[in-house]
Amino acid sequence: MSDSLHTIVIVGGGAGGLELATRLGHRLGKRKRARVVLVDSQLTHIWKPLYHEVASGSLDSAAHEVNFRAHAKRHHFEFSLGSLTDIDRERKEVVLAPILDEDGEVIVPERRKSYDTLVIAVGSLANDFGTPGVKENCLFLDTLNEARSFHRLILNTFLSKEYQAQTNGLENFHIAIVGAGATGVELAAELRRASRELPSYGLNHLQPDSVQITVIEAGPRILPALPERLSSAAMRELRRLHIEVKTNARVTRVDEDRLVLDGGTELPADIIVWAAGVKAPEFLKNLAGLETNRANQLVVKDTLQTTQDPDIFAFGDCASCPQPHSDRPVPPRAQAAHQQAKTLTKTLSRRLQGLEPVPFRYRDHGSLISFSHYGSIGNLMGNRARREYIIEAKLARLFYISLYRMHQIALHGFARGFLFWLTDKINRAIQPRLKLH
Repeated sequence: MSDSLHTIVIVGGGAGGLELATRLGHRLGKRKRARVVLVDSQLTHIWKPLYHEVASGSLDSAAHEVNFRAHAKRHHFEFSLGSLTDIDRERKEVVLAPILDEDGEVIVPERRKSYDTLVIAVGSLANDFGTPGVKENCLFLDTLNEARSFHRLILNTFLSKEYQAQTNGLENFHIAIVGAGATGVELAAELRRASRELPSYGLNHLQPDSVQITVIEAGPRILPALPERLSSAAMRELRRLHIEVKTNARVTRVDEDRLVLDGGTELPADIIVWAAGVKAPEFLKNLAGLETNRANQLVVKDTLQTTQDPDIFAFGDCASCPQPHSDRPVPPRAQAAHQQAKTLTKTLSRRLQGLEPVPFRYRDHGSLISFSHYGSIGNLMGNRARREYIIEAKLARLFYISLYRMHQIALHGFARGFLFWLTDKINRAIQPRLKLH
């Protein structure tokens, strides 16, 4: 491919970044109209809303991973392994950190990649709000590696508690989840499912009710992004699953084996998961003089261009994008990143023709929350009159699953998307319901 081609570098291979690279690969890369390069610190992609299922063991991540190199070859773009550390805006280059092996030895030194257009889509992390002890004593689900590590820890802890139950009598096993947003609530339901499934695989001394799961929320109700009726329905479902919920409970400190709440109340826990709030990665702060907000998000215009550089775009969870007639930015949701990827595909195609960018307009299609195989709840927004439709149980579960299938179709097309769905159905029929290793 000629070096004279316009080079579009996309940093971040999450749901939005990979969808954008795939779309641009077909529209521009295949036709030799531009050189599209995706940069990510990992070799594979998995849809982030599935991390809580990986953590609990109800989903085998290996069966759902997308290999960046193989996907790039199939969809006419390039892939480069690396982590963004800096941007040289004057020379229009991104600086990538050295690649190290497991022993810390340098495999590939620091590199620079030139761009004509740069897109940053590095996602978000959990926000600890500066709470003492969180980084040292909590587990997170920000990356696939963290989800896998969580799964191994859960299995090892179950095994240890099973041995203790055999030798010293039954003991309770406490799991505390800080944050009652979608991630915290869905993780709690998946962990309850795991506690009920594992006895059927030989760990039958540790009874499901001895696994105590508590969700702690600083606000007055769980799932604050959903209407109050759905929040109340979700609360009833968690109670039905014997999951304790504490609202109006702000965590002030996290110790190795306990949480300290506002007012001094202590909550013992064997495993503590932090799923409260989101922020963009720390390295974005003061990156190349680009404007950021308090959550480290890059501030962008409605065209998704950064306020300080029209050649640098940002979208997804790492960007703060304004909404017309609202004082709140576009919410950090997977559906927003999906919509922004479609808009940016049009904008970057027009950019090659010297045309103006397309303003982004967010359409809220509703929210869905999964309670593992126990069911789902959510609300859907009608496109015409913008009416809200409340859905629960099996219908909501069907819509929830369809969100992931839409992501697969966006990456692979209808034919391969159908094959992935069929493979998943076969795997679920022949494999254990939980990943046991």
